[in-house]
Amino acid sequence: MGAELIAPEWMHTQVTAEQYDSWTEEQCAGIEIVDGMIVVSPSASKRHNRLARILANALDTAAGDDWNADTDFDVRLQDVPLTNRRSDVVVYRADTRSTSTRRPASRSTGASSRRRRVSLSSTRTSSTRPPASTGTVTCSRAR
Repeated sequence: MGAELIAPEWMHTQVTAEQYDSWTEEQCAGIEIVDGMIVVSPSASKRHNRLARILANALDTAAGDDWNADTDFDVRLQDVPLTNRRSDVVVYRADTRSTSTRRPASRSTGASSRRRRVSLSSTRTSSTRPPASTGTVTCSRAR
């Protein structure tokens, strides 16, 4: 008889914005929150990270002084239910640089129209997401 796999309790409980905001950077590493549920993200490959950096550098150069392109930080898309995504590249207005990247300005400030998410899909995905084709670039408007 095989061992039965039981998912930890935290995988079945919604996380609120208040709870997430109280966590340390270490606790937030390697996860995204989608509709309040924790999604564990596998580490990207060296090639994937290199392509994200090359893309961010190219976007940063092309954007001029009014825009920045960076990698490796969370972007809050909504508070209820909580949705935080960690895109490969985020392009944002330079005048929002002082805004916390982990907890960006609320929708009421117009921040939603100032950020763009870019995700480089790879063959490695988390167990809760369907596989994506290698090399696909997805751009979506942050809400």
